[in-house]
Formats: sequence, structure tokens, C-alpha cells
Amino acid sequence: MQALTEQDFKALVDNHPRAIMLSTPDAVITYVNRMFQAVTGYRPEEVLGRAPSVLSSGLHSPEFYQAMWESLNESGRWEGLIWNRRKSGENYPQWLTIYPVDYQGKRLYAGVFMDVGELAASDERLATLAYYDPLTELPNRSLFQEFLKARVNQRKDTADLFAVLYIDLDFFKSVNDLHGHDCGDRVLQQAAACIQAVVRNGDVIARLSGDEFAAIIELDTEDQLNAVCERMTHVFRAPVMVEHREYFLSASVGAAIYPNHGETAGELLQNADRAMYTAKLAGRACYRIYSASEIQHGQQQQRLSEALVASLKVAPEEFSVVYQPQYDLATGAMAGMEALLRWQHPELGAVSPGDFVPVAEQRGHIHELTEQLIRCIRRDLEACAVDHGRGRRLAINISARQIADGRLDGLLEPFFERVRQVGWQPEIEITETHLMNLSRRCLDKLREFGDKGVVVAIDDFGTGYSSLAYLHALPVNVLKIDQQFVQRLGQDGRDSRIVSAILAIAEALSLEVVAEGIETEIQKRKLQELNCHRGQGYLMARPSPLSELPLD
Repeated sequence: MQALTEQDFKALVDNHPRAIMLSTPDAVITYVNRMFQAVTGYRPEEVLGRAPSVLSSGLHSPEFYQAMWESLNESGRWEGLIWNRRKSGENYPQWLTIYPVDYQGKRLYAGVFMDVGELAASDERLATLAYYDPLTELPNRSLFQEFLKARVNQRKDTADLFAVLYIDLDFFKSVNDLHGHDCGDRVLQQAAACIQAVVRNGDVIARLSGDEFAAIIELDTEDQLNAVCERMTHVFRAPVMVEHREYFLSASVGAAIYPNHGETAGELLQNADRAMYTAKLAGRACYRIYSASEIQHGQQQQRLSEALVASLKVAPEEFSVVYQPQYDLATGAMAGMEALLRWQHPELGAVSPGDFVPVAEQRGHIHELTEQLIRCIRRDLEACAVDHGRGRRLAINISARQIADGRLDGLLEPFFERVRQVGWQPEIEITETHLMNLSRRCLDKLREFGDKGVVVAIDDFGTGYSSLAYLHALPVNVLKIDQQFVQRLGQDGRDSRIVSAILAIAEALSLEVVAEGIETEIQKRKLQELNCHRGQGYLMARPSPLSELPLD
């Protein structure tokens, strides 16, 4: 086999599509090809005989280069992202591969590189490497992490600010499920274009995986970040267009600022991801900037959610119900009771309903929670000798999210029948703020309950924005005055006037009124003077197991 001549070797190197530089072990440049000048701006005669450090940007630490040479010595190869400087003085990112070459009995080191700051830097796409997403023509997670590491090193000795954005497309999975992955891919391409339209030319965007993207955003001031995040969420409020068809997505965005929210690439990306997750918990289609306290709260919510799901599935004995009596304020007689679910976790202890009920609503477990409530009440009814025929009410709280759930009828109908068998009247309570947003279908469902003899109550009345016209149209029978108004009775005349106004509204609409949170004799007496119908609170009775209530 004929040996490769020096002329053949030069022809091979000169016509290579990427820039190539050969140097000796003692760091002297011996040869560069034609693409080298196209990328760096240096002519061969300007660099031959000089050290490769002529290309250095000065942005990397000595430890960076030390690790590079350790890799070369141990594995015979180094590959990664490095920031170098063109002859013009411009710093740019290049993907560099270094490996040893033995030629004519000499050991040389070949550096093969390309400018990854521009896709057009080479006729070959970056897809020939394992660092590029061929669908969106964006760097992938691996290349983005290299960019981010280099950017962190670049900023360590400067006062410049930059932020990392973590962008997750909400509801993208439904596009794939409904329209297929080919359509989903085209939607992703358009979504990537939307993201690119928000950022500036010098910013870096990547597709991390699936429907997750990330960006490195240059900032002049921290205040700019809010505007960028706002534009990023706003751009998805318009539909994504693919072949004249509209696809509706939204984006949850998290952001972390260097160095405030992380001093390493890993910390920044992780904290931006955490902030994005907080945005999802807040309802999606919004953004959150990293906050340690907010993230900690989100992590606590996640732990609580995981514990709740596990308990609902395998530990129903952790749930129980207590009952808070309601009294006729004119006669003092017990008129009914409200059933309240309790959760005693072996590690978390007694978890407040104010904590676990919102988590169940947000994470889609509220139906299972209501199942536990009904199960516990039915168990109590079987275990206790309750009297018949007194007409007392038994109230349970229902989430507005459940009313359109087809499973609700199958759960409540047998329960209502059991309540009626003991001579009680079933009642459901829905918070006012949720009731104001119910669809016509949900309101019709409430009317069906009313037609079947179920009392419908508005809970926490006074905390929402009910209009008289809307109240008149609602299929409700009872208003429950929120305890914040009751607890200030006697202290502030305005609260007395608010309660008086609520009672007047109720009288005009033929609604009954129940006051919550009565804790003092002054509050009770004031409510009696205002002719409030019913009341409940610690003054009269604390929530107790059914077996401990005076039901005679």
C-alpha cells in the first residue's frame, strides 16, 4: 500500500469542511487549513510558529485548560465547547475536538473546530454531531449545558448579568394525542420560532427535550427579566399556526439570574427548572423568577401531594370526619351540622384541611378526597345511633371542579339517600369565589340537586364578587357569612353594616343566612340583634366526632 505523501496530506487537510490546526506537543502551530482562516480571520503566516493561545479569549480559567490536557493525556482525546477570539477581537463559541496525530515519525495535535454560534458556519449541519436537535435546528441539552458552562466562566470576572429561562409548553401532549406526532413536530417547530422571536440575536436558545426549551438571556439590568418573561408567555396567547390550522398552547416559564440564583451552570438550570415548576403550580401560562422561599413552599406542596396520593390509595384509615353543629340563633336548638374531613398522617401529623384540600384541587385528587369524606360519614352513621325525623341538615363541602365530573352523581346519590333515611336533609356548600365562575352546565346541575331536595349553600360569602342579579339567578338556598366579618363584630361598625347588608340581601332573595366562626358572646348577641338565622363556631361547639355530639 502506497504511503500518504505530504502533498496528499495537505490536500486532505486543506479541503476538510471544518477548520483544522496542527500544533506540536510544545504548543507551536505548524499548519492550518483554508477553513481556519474563514473561521478565525487569521491568515496562515500570522499564526504559524506561534502558540495556540493566540486564539484564546481569556474567558476560561487555568483549571479549564488543565482539565483539557488531563483528558488528552488520559484518554487521548478532548471534545467540548470553548470560547475563542477571532482576529477582529470578537469572542465566539466553537466546538473543538483535539486528538493526537502521528505523521512522519512526529507527534502532532490536531484541533478540529467549527463556529457553533451560527448554523451557517459550515455546509454541514450540527446534526452530524450529537449536540444538535435536527427538528428545531437548535442546540440540544448537551450543547446548551456547554454554552452555559462557558457563559458562567465568561462572566466570573465581569459585572455583566444574564439569566437562564426554562420554558415548558403547556398542553402540548394533547396535540400529539389528538393530531399525531407528525403534526406535533410541526407545532414544535413553530413554537421554537415563537421563542426565537422573543429573544435577541445574541441570546442562546435550545430544545432540551420534548416540549421543554431553555434560553440564555443577556441583561442590562435585572428589571429587564420581567419584560422578557412576560413577552415569552404572551407570545403563546395567540394560536400556533400550522398549515392554516390553529393550535392553542401556553408556556410556563421559570427564570434564574447569574450569579444571584446560582454560580454554576448546573445550579442555574436547576433553579430555572424549579421556578418553571412553580409557574405550573400557579396555574400555567405564567412565569416565575427563582425564589428560594417560593421553591421551598413548592417542594413542600409536592411532598404533601405525594403523601396525600399515597394515603388516599393505601391508607384510608388515616382519614376521619368531625362534625360542627349549627344552631338556630333564636331558639338555641341544634339545626344541623357541617361534616369536616381530617387527615392524620404518620409522619406529617395532623394536616390542616387548609393545606391538603387546595393541593387535592390543584393536583386533580379532589374526587378521591370527597370519596373519603363520604366513606367516613357513612361509617359514622352506621356506628352511631342517630335519631330519626328531626329534619336536621348535614352539610358537606363540594369543590366547584367536581360539579361537571360525571362521577359525582354516582358518589352523592346513594349518600344523599342514606342521609334521608336517618331523617336528615343533605346540604352541599360551594365557596363563593368558585361559584362565580361556574358554567351554565354546572349551574343546571346545582338546580337538579335542589329539585331533589338538596340544600345548596354559598360558603365564605362576602369574599367573592357576587352581583345581585347573579345571586338572584343562582340555584342556592343558604348564604354562609365568612368568619372574617363575624369575628370583627362589635369592634368595627363597618362589619356590623356589612353583616346587616348581607341579611337584607338574603331576605330580599328569600335565602337563609348562617354565620361562621362565632367565638364570643358579643358576636353571638350582635348576630341575634341583626336577626341572623343560624350560627356555628367554637363558642357553641367545636368540631367533634359524631359519637360525641348531643343528638337527642
